[in-house]
Amino acid sequence: MKILVTGGAGFIASQVTDAFIEEGHDVVILDDLSTGFEKNINPNAKFVKMNITDTAVSRLFEEEKFDVVNHHAAQMDVRRSVADPIFDATTNILGTINLLQASIKTGVNKFMFASTGGAVYGEQEFFPADESNPTNPVSPYGIAKLSVEKYLYYYLKEYSLNHTILRYANIYGPRQNPFGEAGVVAIFITKLINGEQPVINGSGKQTRDYVFVKDVVKANLLTLHDKGSDIYNVGTGIETNVIELFSLLNTIIGNGQAEKHGPAAAGEQMRSVITSEKLFNKFGWKPATALNDGLNETVAYFKKNI
Repeated sequence: MKILVTGGAGFIASQVTDAFIEEGHDVVILDDLSTGFEKNINPNAKFVKMNITDTAVSRLFEEEKFDVVNHHAAQMDVRRSVADPIFDATTNILGTINLLQASIKTGVNKFMFASTGGAVYGEQEFFPADESNPTNPVSPYGIAKLSVEKYLYYYLKEYSLNHTILRYANIYGPRQNPFGEAGVVAIFITKLINGEQPVINGSGKQTRDYVFVKDVVKANLLTLHDKGSDIYNVGTGIETNVIELFSLLNTIIGNGQAEKHGPAAAGEQMRSVITSEKLFNKFGWKPATALNDGLNETVAYFKKNI
């Protein structure tokens, strides 16, 4: 198949691209390199430097005739979405609509969307949350992701464009960008390796479901062949709070940094953990990487690449 991967120079999508190419698919990467890196681009993929909001997107679709769009390009920082909700909505909502319009005009068969299994639920009503948990996002980022999910339903009903929505938990692993505000694992690792002091936002008792990037890549591979349209959580079902995460990384790296707290971050929910039972029942997917093992592999990567 010919697959467009948006954000394919980034942390997650570059590794999804690698896996698609290993399976023999023809991949085109669309990325503006605002947060992605050229070093992540698979040399066997065609690379197009372009923002997803660009009007030239439609011409690219007409030229390439994609079978599948795997959409990962996004403004992914919850805190930036709070500070600048217009930018967040422009990228995450309008940019996606731009891709969807091009998809229906050029006969794309399937649209895969990287959503969020934390931010779309907001403060969960039950733990771990399955896909039926009420969606009450408490940040513009979560609102934008949920809005796109609703647009996908519209494009399915109006234009018969099939979709797969993957609601990711908190993904970590090699290639994660440590220089933004998102990605606490990469940020903590980089600071600890450099002998700097990480700062824990608020109490540090806020929990997240940390899932290793290689397990997320596997979920993309499996659902690529899903014939219908559906939503799947991609997580571990295990809660880890930020203090615990800091302690694990402090031990692995061995710098013995003190535990330092700063102000709580606006728009940050307190608990987030999801179940992937639906994905397991349909595809046999389950997280294969324990948190400590994944953190060790991630630390090893950053020690070689900082």
